[in-house]
Amino acid sequence: MLLDAGFSRRETQKRLRAIGEPADALDAIVISHEHSDHISGMVSLAGGLGVPVYMTELARRVVPADPAEVRVMPRFELFRAGQTLTINDIEIETFTIPHDSVDPVAFRIQAEGVRVGLCTDLGYIPDSVKVHLRGCHCLILESNHDLDMLKVGPYPWVVKQRVMSRTGHLSNDAVAEFLAQDYDGLAAVLVLAHLSENNNHPALAQLSADQALKSREHCSTRLVISSQHVPTELFRF
Repeated sequence: MLLDAGFSRRETQKRLRAIGEPADALDAIVISHEHSDHISGMVSLAGGLGVPVYMTELARRVVPADPAEVRVMPRFELFRAGQTLTINDIEIETFTIPHDSVDPVAFRIQAEGVRVGLCTDLGYIPDSVKVHLRGCHCLILESNHDLDMLKVGPYPWVVKQRVMSRTGHLSNDAVAEFLAQDYDGLAAVLVLAHLSENNNHPALAQLSADQALKSREHCSTRLVISSQHVPTELFRF
């Protein structure tokens, strides 16, 4: 199962091969929201492989028109935010997050007793989301920007306001606050994801989160910083 498909079909297949996973082993693609960095490769990849795309009904309505060069269109399986999906032996809880898209969701995935939380593209972490992030063995959480870098960075002010808003993206500080105050400390691995290349630096995100984790007693969570350019290591539980 692939969560989101923002890379091209060729790039996605290349990255799957890099971790020893053949693309034709995919059974489904599940989409969190309709922004282009999450769906750019969706149609060509799913259509070419003949696998269904799961996305919310509202998001499907605003997906750009089907590209003419695509020979085979994928089958869309539509769901509503809050619905639990079952794909083979994988159970996927979907839950609403605050982001400036039509119907954004994040995921809590369970299979064979292992629980993984994937939560990116949200402006803040409401209590309803914190509940879904508890009890995960692996937690993938957005740490998009450093506030100071964003403020002095190259984006137009209107874009900066959008990123900093409650429907924008999580800052390093927001993630650190969650880790220090509300995180249950149970995940074996915490992956920081969706780092901005213009408004963040991996060392800043790592320092901020690491300090928050060390402020907690008896927390043995391992911190991993993801990259836009290469896959992370494989995590096994």
